[in-house]
Amino acid sequence: MKTDDLIDLLAEDAPVRLRLSRALGVALAISVPLSAAILVATIGIRPDLGDALQTARVIFKIAVTLILAVTASSLVFNVGKPGVALSPYLKALLIPLCLLMLGVVAELFVLPSSLWEESMVGDYANYCLFFIPLLSLAPFVVLLWALRGGAPEKPGFAGAAAGLAAGGLGAAIYAWHCPDDSPLFVACWYIIAIAFVTLCGYFAGRRWLTW
Repeated sequence: MKTDDLIDLLAEDAPVRLRLSRALGVALAISVPLSAAILVATIGIRPDLGDALQTARVIFKIAVTLILAVTASSLVFNVGKPGVALSPYLKALLIPLCLLMLGVVAELFVLPSSLWEESMVGDYANYCLFFIPLLSLAPFVVLLWALRGGAPEKPGFAGAAAGLAAGGLGAAIYAWHCPDDSPLFVACWYIIAIAFVTLCGYFAGRRWLTW
């Protein structure tokens, strides 16, 4: 490649990156408060939140979902930029996964084995499976919309990343209501709900992000 051609290519790529980052930032700024408003308007924040925040399991649940939302969003901010190495962002996703695994192991040590199944099943699994995708919907739609202005090399992967970020955001918002605090519950039902949104993102990406 000639030097002039390289300069032209970089010049064309820079506005794409700038526009995409701005669009994604606006998308999150709009969708996250909207999802929070949906939570408040429907099932609301758990009434004992003040006392619950003094327990390690509640803080852990909120922290893990927030870390997932942040790391997955960082991946989305770069997946639509051509030539950007995604390996560091993919490795960062291991942080919430490892934390959750540690939380599950700690729970298994603390609880008698007779209570493992009860803790995993919880009382509101159906709420979790419904409301996490619902609260993910606004971030999911606007992140896909923003990514259409980028140039993702793998549309399905980019859509899955958007779904994972949206699922993480939905889970982080739902965690402020969820009365089931066990890491076993989170590892089961939260992951199922987030995986569903991620899978939807994969197929939506293949459909809408192809260029």
